[in-house]
Amino acid sequence: MPTSNLTPAELRLTIAPDALGFADTSELLEHPLPWIGQERAEVAARFGLGMDQPDYNLFVLGEVGSGRSSLLRQAMQAAAAKRPVPPDLCYLHNFDAPEHPRALRLPAGQGRLLRQLMARMTKSLQTEIPQRLERQDFKDESERIEKTYKTEEAKVFGELEAFAEARSFTMHRESGHLLFTLRGKKGHALTEDEVLVLPKERRTEIERAEQELRAEISRYLDKVRPMEQAKNGALSALRRQVVKPLLDHELQEIRVGLKKQIKDSVKLRSYLDHVVHDVLDNLELFKVSDNDEELRKEALCKVLSRYRVNLVVDNDGLSGAPVIVEDNPLFRSLFGSIEYQTENDVLVTDFSRIRAGSLHKAHGGFLMLHLRDLVADGLVLEKLRRFLRSGRLQIEEPGTTYAPIAAVSLEPEAVDIDVKIVLIGSRELYYELQEADPESARRFRVKVDFAESFLSSDATRRASAIFVAHACRERGLPHFSAAAVARLLEDGHREAEDRTRQSAIFSRTEALVMESAALCSARAGRLVEAEDIEAALAARTLRHDYPEQRLREAIAEGDMMIALQGERVGQLNGLTEIDLGDYRFGFPVRITARTYAGEDGLLNIEHEVEMSGPIHDKGVLILHNYLSALFFRNAPLALNASIVFEQEYSGVEGDSASCAELYALLSSLSGLPLKQGIAVTGAVNQHGEVLPVGAINEKIEGYFRICETAGLDGSHGVLIPQRNRRHLMLERKVVEAVEQGLFHIYTAEHATEGIELLTGLAAGLANDAGTYPRGSVLGHAQKTLQAYRRACQASEHTKTVHKR
Repeated sequence: MPTSNLTPAELRLTIAPDALGFADTSELLEHPLPWIGQERAEVAARFGLGMDQPDYNLFVLGEVGSGRSSLLRQAMQAAAAKRPVPPDLCYLHNFDAPEHPRALRLPAGQGRLLRQLMARMTKSLQTEIPQRLERQDFKDESERIEKTYKTEEAKVFGELEAFAEARSFTMHRESGHLLFTLRGKKGHALTEDEVLVLPKERRTEIERAEQELRAEISRYLDKVRPMEQAKNGALSALRRQVVKPLLDHELQEIRVGLKKQIKDSVKLRSYLDHVVHDVLDNLELFKVSDNDEELRKEALCKVLSRYRVNLVVDNDGLSGAPVIVEDNPLFRSLFGSIEYQTENDVLVTDFSRIRAGSLHKAHGGFLMLHLRDLVADGLVLEKLRRFLRSGRLQIEEPGTTYAPIAAVSLEPEAVDIDVKIVLIGSRELYYELQEADPESARRFRVKVDFAESFLSSDATRRASAIFVAHACRERGLPHFSAAAVARLLEDGHREAEDRTRQSAIFSRTEALVMESAALCSARAGRLVEAEDIEAALAARTLRHDYPEQRLREAIAEGDMMIALQGERVGQLNGLTEIDLGDYRFGFPVRITARTYAGEDGLLNIEHEVEMSGPIHDKGVLILHNYLSALFFRNAPLALNASIVFEQEYSGVEGDSASCAELYALLSSLSGLPLKQGIAVTGAVNQHGEVLPVGAINEKIEGYFRICETAGLDGSHGVLIPQRNRRHLMLERKVVEAVEQGLFHIYTAEHATEGIELLTGLAAGLANDAGTYPRGSVLGHAQKTLQAYRRACQASEHTKTVHKR
């Protein structure tokens, strides 16, 4: 088939504003924001969010800007609204093992109430207990107990004094200690010197008497100690008897305050019982003392701090399950942490310094994470794996799992966490994770795959218009006319490189909405019009196209050699794409080929100097095989050939230039010149079929701008694959030039169609003997190859003669 010269109507899709069914986007505000073109992802997301079984976490695949995060957040909030409010989480002092704080779950709002009630009880105890211990009846009973003890103790002490008196010793007390002195005959106390001058017999009697007295003192202490213990026990029992009703009243207030049924009621009851026992065991600290008052207050504060409630997760006020989006998943922020403070240059902590992580806060609901954030920290990823495996979360300091010695003073009780994780990531990261950790597929059983583009229809166009309406309302922008929305939709088709499909990357659309709205406001317009969209697109191009402009200037100034007129042998303009990340554009590159007799075959110069990628190398090998198939009767080809991209210094990748390389080779072989005004893009397979290529619009427009700068005269155009026809969404300026006959866009389905266009001669069809017609392109090439073969044979014969 001959090449096809496309008409202006085939070069872009034009959407009629009247077909959209509204005058401006303000009419669409009552419609909810839909999942545009993401039906598959929407069904998967709703299934996963509604599945209550474990391991049905969601892995969301998609490109940045596809709405994967915002739409999932919207779906999570809708699903969370139907779920019950999860309980609060508190950490309490463990009276049996303070290094292992206890976890307590309470119905939502009850954690805050328990904290308030315990704080009120603590304050009440500080006021009420001293008052009760100062009441007259308590003092009277205390004095009675003290008096009874003193009477009994005095009686026993009197017996000790009599025992000492009988042995010439005097007993007396000093600062709580028992002292005795030896008396002389006149009743005065003997000094050590006086004792030393006594006769030996007398000294012996004194020593024996002293030993007897010491034994009696020991017996005295054995009698008094139980009496003192009984006194202290009686006083303690009296204090407990006086304070116990107060504690019972306070605990009853707490129980009445916590009216809702508590799942951990046994644990709470045990904790409150421990509080009662701890208060009763430390009643002495509540009594004002004249001695060491500061130390008493410090000790009392330490005791009272044990009764605080550390409310780490407070769900009071929630109307459904929580939805947490963790944008900074550090170890501490995700899994919880333990804070420390410095006291006398020593780090200390307690249960009140335990802090919840995002997983704790998301219990009963949903947690959104981004995979790229997680893979940045191996400790976080490993801890998350262990949590997903067990469902229990232990708060610990990062790195303690691998530390040879435990370094954390607290080990809070682990808690069960019921949370559905929504993990956002690209397809590349998803499959890398699957390969590195096969267990992840078991933990994330719901795959939510966001499309990059979707088939366009009236429904998707209306949904896109609703998206624009919501964007205008949320950002306070002027609304868009139907014509402006139609232009936005056309840009969506341009981004998808398909007249039948729209781009699903709505972040670009949203940015274009804001930029065009700003231009509308600058001209004091009421509605954003299509002209504002065009101006915003032009302004965006102007901000990014400086590299393209410099390359165009280099061609105009002759620094880059691109021929746009006439005909040349073995030379052709190929089309390439330059992608700068934030901007991409098409650009011509001169491709040249040289052929001569030999047996080395085709030489790819870029490959030889390691400036070509594997895809380009593959394309050249396919081209070589196709060329060999064309002239198989001459096989093996007696050919040395070289191909090069002229003035290309940054490397070549891709196979979209293989058609141009083929034409340059055939031109060199046949000696037939090629039209320099027509640039070529397209890949060729082993059967000579022309395959579609990417960035087709940018390549055409890039070449068009260079021709426009040089001056369009009707000889300029591009040859593209026929299979790229539906991908055309060209600028209106290009369409107008085609309409005026100043520029042409040709399509070819087979490589032979293109060579006919470029040379003006028939490609030629081989007969049964494999011979191409004289005067055809392939006939000329075949004749040259036959001459090469004869030259090689002659050279081989000459070498043989010389050897002889």
